[in-house]
Amino acid sequence: MSLRLQMLRAAARARNRLLDRTGRVAEFLRSRLNPDGGFRGRAASSDLYYTVFGMAGLVALKAPLPLPDVRRYLDGFATGDGLDFVHLTCLARCRAILTRRRPGVLAGRRAVQIRRAILDRLPTFRAADGGFHAIPGAATGTVYASFLAHGAYEDLGGKLPDPGGLVRSIESLATPDGGYANQQGQAAGITTATAAAVVVLRELGTAVRPEVGRWLLARAHPEGGFHATPAASLPDLLSTATALHALAALGVPPDAVRGPCLDFVESLWSPEGAFRGHWLDEQLDGEYTWYGLVALGHLG
Repeated sequence: MSLRLQMLRAAARARNRLLDRTGRVAEFLRSRLNPDGGFRGRAASSDLYYTVFGMAGLVALKAPLPLPDVRRYLDGFATGDGLDFVHLTCLARCRAILTRRRPGVLAGRRAVQIRRAILDRLPTFRAADGGFHAIPGAATGTVYASFLAHGAYEDLGGKLPDPGGLVRSIESLATPDGGYANQQGQAAGITTATAAAVVVLRELGTAVRPEVGRWLLARAHPEGGFHATPAASLPDLLSTATALHALAALGVPPDAVRGPCLDFVESLWSPEGAFRGHWLDEQLDGEYTWYGLVALGHLG
């Protein structure tokens, strides 16, 4: 199962926990939709990055997705020429969601051109060590870029060249404390990077060291949620959702942290139908609302 579908299935299970709040979440996500067919984040303008979360959230909730509007927005990017690496992979993800929502919507010559053009550009972000980096020509890859690239290949139905090189690049980012970082030579891991490393390595059929699961569990805050790093003082929703997702990929049940984590996620709930990123966050957006769904799906 692809990285996209794994997370989508987790988010879909949040409906069992949200119950009558499901409609409010869907309404919040729809409120992020701009007239041009894209979704906005914390700024007023549409952004492909946030469009991924808006589309995926509505699909997970089985809520109507305004297909003609979204397709018009995506068509404006054509084959993605000029997009940076992150937004190029977001375009691939949005196209995949749209195709799954309405099979055949990308059928035909134009769809093939878009798919081929994106697949042709992805190798330009390959780092010398076999990983991927957001900046072309980098010597070493990052876990985050490798995660996005691998997901884009899956979304487009392409074959990842030299998967062994990607694995070696990720393993070179392992930290002495048992986690993974985005840069080599770091003493301490990062929760999101470690979670991304876990799901990519598992997807590529590579065994993950047992201490990685223990490292992730050690990031749990006594009052619920997960820290971004060993030095972080407060938990956050992104780290919580990605840690839970990685633990699920490792087959590690969240029993020891389930209750406090549920309390933490619920403490970030807004009656507007969204989730805040952390206790001090006063803004609402589709990204953290998506991660709220993923976290609830793994905890429910």
